[in-house]
Amino acid sequence: MPPVLRSLPSEEGRELLQLTSELVDRELAPHAADMESRSAFPREAFRTLGKAGLLGLPYEERYGGAAQPYEVYLQVLEELSRGWLAVGLGVSVHTLACYPLAAFGSDEQRDRWLPDLVGGELLGAYCLSEAGSGSDAAALQTRAVRDGDAYVVDGAKAWVTHGGEADFYNLMVRTGATGAKGISCLLAEASTSGLVPQRPERKMGMRSSTTATIQLESARVPADRLLGEEGDGFRIAMSALDGGRLGIAACAVGLAQAALDVAVEYAQQRQQFGKRIADFQGVSFLLADMATAVEAARALYLSTARRRDAGEPFGTQAAMSKLFATDTAMRVTTDAVQVLGGYGYVEDFPAERYLREAKILQIVEGTNQIQRVVIGRALTS
Repeated sequence: MPPVLRSLPSEEGRELLQLTSELVDRELAPHAADMESRSAFPREAFRTLGKAGLLGLPYEERYGGAAQPYEVYLQVLEELSRGWLAVGLGVSVHTLACYPLAAFGSDEQRDRWLPDLVGGELLGAYCLSEAGSGSDAAALQTRAVRDGDAYVVDGAKAWVTHGGEADFYNLMVRTGATGAKGISCLLAEASTSGLVPQRPERKMGMRSSTTATIQLESARVPADRLLGEEGDGFRIAMSALDGGRLGIAACAVGLAQAALDVAVEYAQQRQQFGKRIADFQGVSFLLADMATAVEAARALYLSTARRRDAGEPFGTQAAMSKLFATDTAMRVTTDAVQVLGGYGYVEDFPAERYLREAKILQIVEGTNQIQRVVIGRALTS
């Protein structure tokens, strides 16, 4: 398989991607299958990435970030996901969790907490969904009531990536009336009394990425941890998700690239009827369609990243990127299993794991049906 041709805006970007590739091949990919089989959380992998400066790529250098454009950051995510999706998606979630403080916190709040969040030692989680409010995020019920110098929070946040493993949580909570205008954003430490992670979910795929409900039982969060003003939470959440959806798109392309690589290598080695199966037109055309879809998905998320870097509106294009890239990952991983035949269905080869992992990408950070709603509204409003 020829190497992926990368378009990077600077020499520093190229060096970061080269560093990422080396870490993937040396530290991540060799351990992914074993860790996934044991549902083991890769905490040390995140520490390694933090020490390498890869946990704060889009954020300002004064806070410990690398001040990299999204065009670079997303390609790093793609490369991480090529080696181990749980790690690539984990970096995306961590970046998402840092965003409310970086974009909506006061100067004092950013100076106080952001260096620790993006510096590499701390890992973040983003808490928006609840058992009764997934796609309808504005219907969330977790309530925060001001009590002196703190908010007392009661409720539960569901489907929290890094739940029970994170060092800090962004909580979207209700401080006012029903609907979007009554939601606020609190930054809570994992050590907060009354913040209780529940047993991790037992998932079809991406088992190394812990997902759990966070129960909040009279949890006291200091009032100075409010980001923005009361009532800004829904706007903060939706703004964060625009960038987060681009992260998921990049992760999906990395996973699809990994599946394509496995299928191409197998098709070149497997012999049937006296020749390589890659020489049969049925297989060759299948590989060609897979490769074309991966390139198209990559081009779409990079085009959107450049819009974001240029300060242009990109929310609709982010929805398109997430939709197309994750549907591509589902299709490409399915076809990779088909190319490998029976070997694609057994755990000795990674294709079956890639297929199980791809499905969640069509669901997280807004289902693909919600992405179509976002795109359709933009076209007709």
